[in-house]
Amino acid sequence: MALPRFFRERVKAVSALAPRFATALQICASACALNLAAQQQEDYYRTFTFEVPERLNLEASGLAALPDGRLAVAIRRGEVWIIEHPTAEPPTVENLGYKLFASGMHEILGMTFHDGDLFVTQRSEVTRLHDADGDGAADEYRCVSHGWGVSGAYHEYAYGPVFDREGNMFNTLNCSMGNKWDGAGDEAKHTLWRGWAVMTPKGKNVAQGFAAGFRSPIGIGLNAEGDLFVTDQQGTWMATNPLMHVRKGAFFGHADALEDTKRPDSPVRHPGKLPDGITVAEAIKKVPGFCPPAVWFPYVKMGQSTTGIRCDETGGKFGPFEKQMFVGEFVISGVNRVFLETVGGEYQGACFPFVKDLQCGVLAVNFLSDGSMIVGESNRGWNSSGNRPFGLQRIVPTEQAPLEVRKMEATRDGFRFTFTLPVNRKSLGKVTGQSYTYIYQAKYGSAEVDPQPLVFDDGTLSADGRTLTVRCAGLREGFVHEVRLPELRSETGIPLWHRDAYYTLNRRPEKQAKNFRG
Repeated sequence: MALPRFFRERVKAVSALAPRFATALQICASACALNLAAQQQEDYYRTFTFEVPERLNLEASGLAALPDGRLAVAIRRGEVWIIEHPTAEPPTVENLGYKLFASGMHEILGMTFHDGDLFVTQRSEVTRLHDADGDGAADEYRCVSHGWGVSGAYHEYAYGPVFDREGNMFNTLNCSMGNKWDGAGDEAKHTLWRGWAVMTPKGKNVAQGFAAGFRSPIGIGLNAEGDLFVTDQQGTWMATNPLMHVRKGAFFGHADALEDTKRPDSPVRHPGKLPDGITVAEAIKKVPGFCPPAVWFPYVKMGQSTTGIRCDETGGKFGPFEKQMFVGEFVISGVNRVFLETVGGEYQGACFPFVKDLQCGVLAVNFLSDGSMIVGESNRGWNSSGNRPFGLQRIVPTEQAPLEVRKMEATRDGFRFTFTLPVNRKSLGKVTGQSYTYIYQAKYGSAEVDPQPLVFDDGTLSADGRTLTVRCAGLREGFVHEVRLPELRSETGIPLWHRDAYYTLNRRPEKQAKNFRG
């Protein structure tokens, strides 16, 4: 949020006379702006923090909204709890109603409700939990998918599951990192399907390779059209955090997954020796089969660790973002938002800040029957801006709609912004920005490279005040386009909530792009 005019004017005036005092005033002004931003968030979305029973370490790593309105919560320590009244206010232990449903499993990192039961992903399998006698506790634990390698390495996480519309099951698997045991047979040489998305066909129970090239693909989910998306983590071969459209046979760039492409049942072709040190924009053209992310999340600016993803299919109950993707963010303890469209038959789009300053790192995101968002949290293993060790929070829209960019679409010569409310023409100003890409390399992460300024015209606001179309010189395929909007206000005086947007332009439209996001 921009500083109020009062502070801007005084910082400018005092700077010429007393630099030290001006610096102190700037710090105070920045703190004021942060407080205003926090207040603005509360104007649009209220946050309720769930009380947790004593001695329950609720590291909420999986969330499933049940058809009867209850909420199932999986925790990393291998348990599943049912919350009877997740929309209760105030959210005390007594009002919420906690009940243990299942226990004794190994590091659950995902859960879904499907075909009348809960399915949880443990480190070495997917388990179906069934309550046969209807007493509210699982009494059947049945393995319904296995077949990936587990060597004892610290980082061999497994995530999911997600079911497509045909009933096929999908999971994602971390690369192996850390010390391994010796293993037996093929496992002594190589841990199967690490760094892959795997599919278990309907009616089968052994996972098959589906797509490759992931590092730590913690988030997995479907969009409103039923297409599969995955988030990953910055690191080796991952310049920053991406959101990827996953399809069979796709390769997303991480070298550790290539060993399994030599298998006769691999749907991914080996791309040959990977170039180390070229830009991502060059890798798109030079690496055979390389699929760029639909969206890059610029590091620090949009957080440092993307996590769980969920499509808003609440029918507008959660606000003006129906059918868009919401993405958890661990380090900044928040949730970001993604708008997607298809250009040339492939997904690309923009990411936006949404909410931050939650109690700790976000692992899982879902929606309850009333349209509110439920967020599962932990800070185990990594630091987060929120310092609580674990928990659940519920994000509830108020009656006040924000002024926000609802859609950011690429045009042949610029971008088109559609707003949630009509914009006051008097608040229009100059759009600014830059474009940049990243280095595709075996080293950890990448700085932003090859930056160039974006030059925008004054733009055209539609008659209804909801759409701003701007032309832009310097558009580049394979680059992130970082855009800062002016200090817009609605017709009723509401300030633009978030001014920053980050569009990943993999392909410039030759004609009107197809919009899949409302």
